Amino acid sequence: MLIPKVLCCSPYTQEIINMYQRILVPVDGSPIAMQGLLEAITLAAKLGSVLRLLHIVDLHILYMDAFGMGMLPDGVAQLQTAGEEILTQAKQLADAQGVTVETRLTECKTPMVADAIIDEADRWRADLIVMGTHGRRGVRHLVMGSDAEGVLHRARVPVLLVRGK
Repeated sequence: MLIPKVLCCSPYTQEIINMYQRILVPVDGSPIAMQGLLEAITLAAKLGSVLRLLHIVDLHILYMDAFGMGMLPDGVAQLQTAGEEILTQAKQLADAQGVTVETRLTECKTPMVADAIIDEADRWRADLIVMGTHGRRGVRHLVMGSDAEGVLHRARVPVLLVRGK
């Protein structure tokens, strides 16, 4: 394997290359997720890593009635189709940089999307998770929550958070 010049300066180059061979990247089509994806592609290209692009179909948003029991089948199909398109576009970006990439679409029926990301990282044996974050603080953070923070605090592997501009 050829080592890019930018990494040749470090005495730990081989250790770093071996450390991050499987990088999980959650993508949702947002500009913030795109920034995380682009950072992961750059890293994977330099290290010769495999990317696993993960899109989570967040089913809990489709619960419609007062008891939280009704779900619209058409809504699920639409979210799955949109997720496949997001994965296809993200894969094309990685492919264009010569990065080996896999895709996975999964469903989450609870508001805890971070759990689905962590489960996939464990199942796939990821060495690193790379994801974009809004970097919200204060009341906005409390109201909107943070999947990135949930992953950061509970993941068993290192997490690289790429802050949105």
